[in-house]
Amino acid sequence: MFTGIIEQLGKITGLEKEGTNLHMTVRADFTSELKIDQSVAHNGACMTVVAINDAEYTVTVINESLEKTNLGGLKLQDKVNLERCMQMNGRLDGHIVQGHVDQIARCVKVSEQGGSWKYEFEYDESQTEFVTVAKGSICINGVSLTVVDSSEGFFSVAIIPYTREHTNFHQLIEGSIVNLEFDIIGKYVARMTKNLGSN
Repeated sequence: MFTGIIEQLGKITGLEKEGTNLHMTVRADFTSELKIDQSVAHNGACMTVVAINDAEYTVTVINESLEKTNLGGLKLQDKVNLERCMQMNGRLDGHIVQGHVDQIARCVKVSEQGGSWKYEFEYDESQTEFVTVAKGSICINGVSLTVVDSSEGFFSVAIIPYTREHTNFHQLIEGSIVNLEFDIIGKYVARMTKNLGSN
């Protein structure tokens, strides 16, 4: 389980295909604190550490994750948002994040808003019910954010300077692909409502 509060930016230093899997090596400041089998979210996608070598560690991304996330599009030297799993005795500063990407979205516009930035996204409208909650939570590339505007297949978020600088949001441009995880509470409510409607 995660919170959507990014600890640091990692740098992709190795990409090695093996069958349908991708071994992804990341350089990160907290590598010395990691252990084999530990979970780390990469752009919001939970992956298991399988190897550690000095300041770098490796995770294996299976084909399903490559197809459903933006990890397959990463290149050497790209920056990736990193968060280790939350500690149960800590504060939940973001919201409950599972590290399971629901789908990808495409950035359609980035605009400066006098000290902050507005990012607009398009996504598969079949899951609109998870985003249309006013001021609801959403996780984008592992970052816990609040929805500003939404309609079918569209939503926007506002980014403060600190978040933009300390995540890979500063690299997002029109056409960039991001990972989305919808609020788990919203997903449960939507399912219960749907089940009640079918009875």
